[in-house]
Amino acid sequence: MNHKKISTYLWEQRFPYLIAILSMVLSVFLDLISPQLTKRIIDDVIVGGQLHKLNILLAGILAVGIGRFFFQYIKEYTFDITGIKITAKMRHHLFDHIQSLSADFFDRTNTGELMARLKDDIDRIGDGLTFVGMLLMEVIIHTSIILFFMYRLDARLALIPTAAMIIAASVAIVMERKLDSVYEAISEETAALNTIAEENLAGVRTVKAFAREKFEIKKFLSHNQKYYDLNMRQSKIFVTYYPYLSLITKLLPLIILLTGGALTMRGELSLGSLGAFVEYSMNIVWPMEMLGWLTNSFSAAVASNRKLEKIYAQTPTIVEKESPTVLEQVHGNIEFSHVCFAKLDEGATAPYEILKDISFTVEEGKSLGIMGATGAGKSSIIHLLQRFYDTTQGSVRIDHVDVRDLSLKQLRGSISLVMQDVFLFSDTITENVKMGKRERLDDHSVMRASRDAQAADFIERMDKQYDTVIGERGVGLSGGQKQRISIARALAKKNPILVLDDSTSALDMETEQLIQNTLRQLEHTTKIIIAHRISSVMHADEIIVLENGSIRERGNHETLMAAKGLYYQTYAAQYQINGAEGGVTDAH
Repeated sequence: MNHKKISTYLWEQRFPYLIAILSMVLSVFLDLISPQLTKRIIDDVIVGGQLHKLNILLAGILAVGIGRFFFQYIKEYTFDITGIKITAKMRHHLFDHIQSLSADFFDRTNTGELMARLKDDIDRIGDGLTFVGMLLMEVIIHTSIILFFMYRLDARLALIPTAAMIIAASVAIVMERKLDSVYEAISEETAALNTIAEENLAGVRTVKAFAREKFEIKKFLSHNQKYYDLNMRQSKIFVTYYPYLSLITKLLPLIILLTGGALTMRGELSLGSLGAFVEYSMNIVWPMEMLGWLTNSFSAAVASNRKLEKIYAQTPTIVEKESPTVLEQVHGNIEFSHVCFAKLDEGATAPYEILKDISFTVEEGKSLGIMGATGAGKSSIIHLLQRFYDTTQGSVRIDHVDVRDLSLKQLRGSISLVMQDVFLFSDTITENVKMGKRERLDDHSVMRASRDAQAADFIERMDKQYDTVIGERGVGLSGGQKQRISIARALAKKNPILVLDDSTSALDMETEQLIQNTLRQLEHTTKIIIAHRISSVMHADEIIVLENGSIRERGNHETLMAAKGLYYQTYAAQYQINGAEGGVTDAH
């Protein structure tokens, strides 16, 4: 989606903001009428002896207090509600944009950085639109009205606070410029700190298994120290310039009192006007004091907004056509025709080739086994099939239609994928199995798929069975249990294409054979099975063996065994037949 500028969000909420600003103006105006009433009490009642005006003037002060309370409430409530709405929309739109980006963006972007943008940076911008933004406007309005009343009372005396405001504003601008670069660095370090913490906590069992606690703590502490140093640098800038603002605010009432007192003694200013002026000078102090803090917070919001703009500047490399082809029914015929695929890593000068001239066809209901050593390009074939990436050369077709012409929703919705790296959400087993087709699948379908995936036995032994909540990323389950739930998730969809990417590696041979029997019964489902085990692919209609991104061997189990090549060597190594050397996999 297109990036909406902050001004666009504000324009959409212009009416609530106008009500809030109007309430703010009225509140400030009422607040600044009080010194005028004080002036009248001094000049008319105390000095002039007009006691009959006292009750009216006191009633006026009471009315001002009530009115200010009313308008302050409307201002605070409206600003907060509107700001929260805008913040929620911004987070929603940013998340939508991130979801729209292609796989290559996530290849080069850390999860911690995205978390920092979605949470911390949106929150800082939200503060800028609510509390900080409100106070900035109030400072401007408040100062403008005070200066107006001051100039009405005595233009000569009003020059003093005007000069003080100019000096204070200059100090604030210098401070804001120095803080700007610091907040940029703090935002970057926040992302790095989030990434390290997220990776460490997600892989805490691996850390403990390799006794890497001290190393991970040291790595975290090094970034924590950088974060500390940046915050100390920010604090030093703040405490360097803030005392100047504080000095101005403390001297201003004193200078006005001395100067105004001299004018009063010469009869050029009434005692009431002096009292009002001193009250105004005390009232103009807090905007100057707030300038430092507001500048600090506003700089953080500006830096955060720049971070968001960098993400919005990213565009998806995989884009659906304006009028994509939508098949009436996907049958599952798959064709790779002279496919080449290369990727350009960030910072690299030239792309590296992953797949070279790959061609094969899998007809509806047939199965294809893919074998090869780690890094041979097996998973890349699946990524191209699902169009996470586009081919560099050649084409991938489903039912004789290029995947680049198909609707992404129909394409990916037609493929059930069991990934090598099983990801389960922190939810019930039922919800994990239903994922992707929650509205269409009933509990009976979930149970049947679980039985087919050989997962029903261990699920039904649990206290809450299918309503058991799985921990984060499936923590608490064994690798084989997670794989079986993932297989159940794929089987439940009954999609025309089923892809298993090394999805039975954690299963015992007996369980794997039972699942293989289930797969062979799926007569109208096209199956692609990526595996290191010969037992996983030996019953496939065709098997291809990849080496360095190219097809080294192809055929069925019998023909490949007879060829005595890589496939045979792997079979011999896995089944401990003497005389085998090499092979296509390091799995035994």
